[in-house]
Amino acid sequence: MGYKAKDIEKKWQEIWLKNKAFEPSKDYTKPKKYILSMFPYPSGRIHMGHVRNYTIGDALARHYRKMGYNVLHPIGFDSFGMPAENAAITHKIHPKIWTYDNIDYMKKELFSLGFSFSRKKILATSDPIYTKFEQEIFIKMLEKGLVYTKEALVNWCETDQTVLANEQVEDGKCWRCGHEVIQKKMPGYYVKITAYAEELLKDLKKLENKWPNQVLIMQENWIGKSLGLELAFELDEEAKKQSFVDKFEVFTTRADTIYGVSYVALAPEHEIVANLLKNNALDEKTTQAIKTIQNQSPKQRQMNDKEGYFLGIYALHPLTKEKIPIWVANFVLADYGSGAVMAVPAHDERDYDFALKYGLEIKKVISSKDAKENEAYTQKNGILINSDIFNNLECNEARAKIIAHFEKLGLGKSVINYKLRDWGVSRQRYWGCPIPMVHCKDCGIVSEKIENLPITLPEDIVITGEGNPLEKHPTWKLCKCPKCGKDALRETDTLDTFFESSWYYARFASDEDTWQEVALDKQSTEYWLGVDQYIGGIEHAILHLLYARFFQKALRDLGYLKNDEPFDQLLTQGMVLKDGRKMSKSWGNVVEPDFIINLYGADTARLFTLFAAPPAKELDWNDDALEGAYRFLCRLWDRALKLEGKKLESIVQEKLNKEEKYARLKVFEAAKKGEEVFEKSFALNTLIAACMEALNALNAAKNENLELEGFYIILNLLEPIVPHIAYELSNRLFGCENFQKIKLIDEVFIKDSFSIGVSINGKKRAELEINAHLSQDEIINEAKQSVKKWLEGKELLKEIYVEKKLVNLVVK
Repeated sequence: MGYKAKDIEKKWQEIWLKNKAFEPSKDYTKPKKYILSMFPYPSGRIHMGHVRNYTIGDALARHYRKMGYNVLHPIGFDSFGMPAENAAITHKIHPKIWTYDNIDYMKKELFSLGFSFSRKKILATSDPIYTKFEQEIFIKMLEKGLVYTKEALVNWCETDQTVLANEQVEDGKCWRCGHEVIQKKMPGYYVKITAYAEELLKDLKKLENKWPNQVLIMQENWIGKSLGLELAFELDEEAKKQSFVDKFEVFTTRADTIYGVSYVALAPEHEIVANLLKNNALDEKTTQAIKTIQNQSPKQRQMNDKEGYFLGIYALHPLTKEKIPIWVANFVLADYGSGAVMAVPAHDERDYDFALKYGLEIKKVISSKDAKENEAYTQKNGILINSDIFNNLECNEARAKIIAHFEKLGLGKSVINYKLRDWGVSRQRYWGCPIPMVHCKDCGIVSEKIENLPITLPEDIVITGEGNPLEKHPTWKLCKCPKCGKDALRETDTLDTFFESSWYYARFASDEDTWQEVALDKQSTEYWLGVDQYIGGIEHAILHLLYARFFQKALRDLGYLKNDEPFDQLLTQGMVLKDGRKMSKSWGNVVEPDFIINLYGADTARLFTLFAAPPAKELDWNDDALEGAYRFLCRLWDRALKLEGKKLESIVQEKLNKEEKYARLKVFEAAKKGEEVFEKSFALNTLIAACMEALNALNAAKNENLELEGFYIILNLLEPIVPHIAYELSNRLFGCENFQKIKLIDEVFIKDSFSIGVSINGKKRAELEINAHLSQDEIINEAKQSVKKWLEGKELLKEIYVEKKLVNLVVK
C-alpha cells in the first residue's frame, strides 16, 4: 500500500482537533515553554517563506511537549494596515471583508500543514476586543506621560491627502499616485520611547548569548548612545538682524576638535533657514534649492550626493570668537540633535568631502603618526595642536578638559545624547485602531473614558485613496467631550500597526477566558512570560523588536506585566530565496504551500524546509530537493510497513554482530543529536541527516528486531518535523504514539574496537584496528608488531601512547 500523504494528514489533523491535542494546560505548577513565531499579515496566501518560520517553531513546540513541558504555541494575525485599504481601492471590497476572508483562508492553510497551534488562542489585532484594550493601554501611557502631541515634518501627498511612511516615497514621489511628495508640518501623537533609551540599551546585556549578536549590535547602534558636549554658537550682529536668532545649539562627541571648526551646517528645516526664507534674505537659486531638499525624505537625502549652500551669514566661534560661515546642507537632519552640526573637515570624512567640494578651510588640530595627507584623520587618539591652552594634550584627556572648560565659562555642558527618537504613531488612514482622543473647543485634546471603549471603526465608508475616510465621514467623528459633555470631535488618526504588534505576545500569554474582561491577566502572564523562544526574520531586528522591548518595560511600569524583557531567546531564520531573490509576491516568485500539499503532502513541505538549510541560513528553493524529501518519506513508509505486525523483543547488546552494533549506534547517535539540536543549535537539518544515516545502517544490518527498535526511536525523533507520517507509522507498528523522551543506553556507545595510528619518530607507518578491551601495554605491543620491519637494527628509546589515537615509537 503506497504512501498516501493527503489521507494520512487529514486523518491526524481531525484527531488532533477532536482531542484538543495542542491546548496548553492551566496547571501553572508545570514546567512551561512558550514558543512563538512572529505572526503574519493576512494578505490572503502564505508562501514557503512563512512555512519555514512556522515549521521551525512547530518543531520546537512538539519537541517540548514530548519532554513533558506545558507548551503555549499560539498564532494570530497582524490584521490592521494599509494593504487592506489598497485592496479596497483595487478590488472594490471593504477592508474588513477582505481582511477576515483572508484570515479564514490562511487559518485553513496553516492547519493543513499540521502546525500545533492552540485553537483557543487565535486573535486578530483588528478584533474589537483587541482594539478596546489597545486603546486602554494608549490612555494609560498618556496618563503616565509616555504619549504626547507635537508638530513634526512628515511626508505628505497632496493628491491623496495623506501622510506617507518613508518606505512609501519612491524617488520623491507617492508610491500610489506618482505625484511629488512634500515635507509638511503636521500635529501627531508620539510615544516617548526615549524615556527608556538607557534601559533599552543597558538590558541588551541580559540578551547576550540568547539573541543573535548581529541583532544586539543593530539595536545598540539604533539607540546610539553618545557622551559629548552641548554648546551654543552665537551669531554675529548682521546674522542676528537677518535671521532674528541670537544663537543656536550643537552637540558633538569630539570636543577635542573644537578648534578645528571651519564652518557650521544647518538642516534645511532649521529655524534660522526658515526665517531667512520667510524674509526673502536668500537669492532665488538658493531658495529653490533649499525648498527642493526640504521636500525630500530623510532616506532620499542620505542617498543623494552631499549638497549645500552658503547662507551669507556667520556665527562666532565660542572660544576664539572667529567668524564661522553658516551653510545649509542636505546631510543634516532636523530631527537629529538640534539640526545643526559643527563641521571639522580635518577630522571627519563627511565634513572633509563637503569642504573639498565647496573650497572651505580645513584646520588640522590633531597630530598623529597614523594621519595621512589629503584625507581626514578620524581616529580618537593623537596629540592636540593649534588648540591654544590644550596643545600637547592626548585626545581623551583633552576632551574631558575642554568640556570642563566650557562648563566653567558657562558656554556649554556635558550631556548624554541618543540617536533614538520618539515614535510617531499617528496615521491618516481608515483601517487601523482609532486613537482614543477627543478634540473639545473648551477642554482641548482629552482622552476618551475607559468605560466608553472600544472606539470602533464605522463600516459605512467609501475608500477612494484620497484622504482619510474617517475625516470625511458625516457622523462618526461627532461625539461628546468626556470631560465637559459638550459637542466635540473624535480624533480621526489611527495608530501605527507596530503599536498592535508590540504587545500581542503578552495578550497570547493571558488566559483567553479573561480576554473580554482584562487586557492581561496577572496569573497567566506571570506564568507564561517571557517568551522562551521567539522566531522571526532579521528584517524585524530593529523596529518591531525594539518597540516590543519598550512595550514590555512600559507595561511593567503601568502594572500590567512583571518581566523586564519580552523574549528570552531569539532565532532569526534565514529568508527563502527563489530565482536569486527573496520569495515575495512583489517579485512574483512565490511558491504557495497548497501546491506542494496537493502534490506531495504537508510533511514533504515541512521536511524540505528544515532539511535544505540550517534555520538561520538562507534557503535556496530547489524543486529536485523537494522531490527528494518526498522520496525519502515514501521509502520510510515502505520500509516501516514491512515490519507491521512484528513484535519488538528486548535486544542484548553483546549478542549483536559488528554491523548490527554499528546500526544501533547510529540510531542512538541520532537520538543524542536530537537532544543537542533542540536544546542548543536548532540545526534540524543535521538531525534529519542523522536519522537518514541511521536508517541506512539499519537496512545494511538486516535485523528485523533491531530495525523495529530503530523505527521506534527514529519516528520519535522525526515527529516534530514530519508529524503526520510519524503518528501513522507509530500507531501501525506499535499501537500507540510513542512520543516521549528517549532514554539513551550507555552500552550502545561503547565500541568493541577503535582505530589507532602507529608512527616512528612522528612519521606514520601503520593504522590498526584495536580491541577495546586490551590494556595499554597490550596495545603498544601490537603496535610494535605492526611496524616490526621498521624497528629492526634500531634502538627503541621511548614509547608514547595517546589514548585511543596514537602510538609513537621513538628510535635512535
